[in-house]
Order: sequence, then C-alpha cells, then structure tokens
Amino acid sequence: MNDTSASAAAPAEPTGRIVLLTASHRVAPGLLSWPAWQTLHAADRVVCADPGHPQLPYLREAGVEVVQESPDAHALVEECAGGRTVVVLPSGEGDQRLTDGLARLAGSGRVAMPDLELLPGSYDLPGARLLDLVQVMDRVRRECPWTSRQTHEGLVKYAIEEAYELVEAIEDGDRDALREELGDVLLQVVFHARIAEEEGGGEDGAEAFSVDDVAGDLVDKLIRRHPHVFGDATAESPEDVSAHWQATKAVEKQRDSVTDGIPLGQPGLALAAKLAGRARTGGVAVELPRGEGIGYELLELAARAEASGTDPETALRAAARVYRDAIRAAEGVAAE
Repeated sequence: MNDTSASAAAPAEPTGRIVLLTASHRVAPGLLSWPAWQTLHAADRVVCADPGHPQLPYLREAGVEVVQESPDAHALVEECAGGRTVVVLPSGEGDQRLTDGLARLAGSGRVAMPDLELLPGSYDLPGARLLDLVQVMDRVRRECPWTSRQTHEGLVKYAIEEAYELVEAIEDGDRDALREELGDVLLQVVFHARIAEEEGGGEDGAEAFSVDDVAGDLVDKLIRRHPHVFGDATAESPEDVSAHWQATKAVEKQRDSVTDGIPLGQPGLALAAKLAGRARTGGVAVELPRGEGIGYELLELAARAEASGTDPETALRAAARVYRDAIRAAEGVAAE
C-alpha cells in the first residue's frame, strides 16, 4: 500500500453540536423538560450572555456550570470541534446576532458546521397568554393617561356595549369578529379586576381583590355547582345538570325569593322570561298578571316562549334582523 492511499483513508474530525435551549417565560423557571436537563448535564459547555437569566439559579443548584459570555458564531463553531456539545441559553428576546452569524456560516459552504439544534426546554401551558394580558394591563393602568383614570362606574357602558357586540358576532356567524369580541369582553374583566386591586383600605372600607381572586372564586363555584363532574353525584341529562346547579345555588345564596338576583335593568323580554323561568323552576304557583296594553301581551308571549325552551329576546332579535333586511330591500339598498 502506498502513502497516497493511506492518507486518503484518514477519517474526518467530528463537528459536534450547538444546542439553543429555549424556555417559556410564562412557566416558572427551573421547570424544564427531561430532555433539556439531560442535554444540560451532558454538555461540554453551557454559555449564557444574560447574567440575570431566570434559569441560572436553578441550573447552578442542579450542578450545571454556566459560563457567562456572549459568544459569536465563529467561536461557537470552533468550540464544538472534536465532537463537543455547546448549549446556549438565549435571553427572552433571543440572540439574533448569534443566530444570523450561524446562518451565514452555514450558508457559506466554507465551514464544516456542527449540528444545530433548537431544543424547547418548556412550553406554554393552556391559558398562558392570560399571564401576558395581566402584565400588559398592569402597565397600561400605570402609564396610560386615560386608562389610569377609569373607574368601575365609568366603564359600565363599555361592558354593555362589548356584550352586545359579542352577541352580534355570534348571530352573524362571524368567527373573526367572535374572537375579537371575546377579547374585548375579557378586557373588561381584567380591567375591572385591576381597578379593584387599588381599592383596599379606602374610606368606604372596600376590600381589594385581584384577577386571581376573581378566577379563584369562579373555579370554586364551577366545582361546587358540578358535583356530577367533581363529586359523587350523577347527571344523565342537561335537566339533571340544571337541577344540580339550581340546588347548589339555592344553598349558597339563601335567598328569600326566587326573583332575588335577577337584574331589573336587562332588556324587557329577557327580564320577563327570566322571571317566568325562575317561578317555573322554583315551583311557585302564580298566574301571570292581566292588564290592558301591549306590555301584558308581551309578558305573556315571553313566558310562553320560555316555557317552550325559546329565548324570546333572541327570537325577537332574529325576526328584527329579517325585518331590517326587508326594509333595506324596499329601499333598494344591498343586504349587508
């Protein structure tokens, strides 16, 4: 065998691996996936440019040595020579300078590149963006001249408007509008809860509460009123579920009348149907009042609709929309 054939058989040096380890800022630091921990412990070098990175205390506690430096692409590639693995912890905003540099090197074709891997160490949980919403609301409340001056009373009209716009989106079957209007309704909840955080200790003796208190109360209520889901009760039909709900609600509220808690400011047809429904489900034997005028006729129609399972407010609104289209057609105006 000659020298030429021997040199041609020399194996190429392994190029190693660069791992960009990301983690969601909406998940508590230190809660990393098992593959992430395995990669961190097995790495030859772990680097992080941000001295305040939230993962650092937990990595050090777990025995992972982290070097504080801001490496460039060339330096990282060289560190991986011989098959070494280097893990990079980017900041929350990422490191575009580094990733752009690695992309240029890989595209040049002149450098033997290590394997590049993006490893998510944690993922957002369902509902995680709600944490962002609370954080943004806090900042807007502090820094926006208009938002910082709003009160519960001043926001009432917006809550009503947003609720009606949500109803319209549902009736129109507009999915994009539905998504937007749900967000606007959610904003009202977060906005009022943020205001309530500031109200503790005032002259009126109001107790402060936060959006977490609102959510916690709602979770407790849902669990209490669904004993067929979270307890030993059974429910085979929607009627059974309604019976559980009403029974639990009656114990909670300890009301003197089935009409207690019904908001009298709601639209008339909805109010009439709600009263009729409460009387019917509460077993209160009472006849509809009789009198002269269209109001008593509408009351009878609303009670009849509720008893048949029809929401009179929705039914009238649907008929009114048809009427609107007929008016537009008579005017020669194109339908919306």
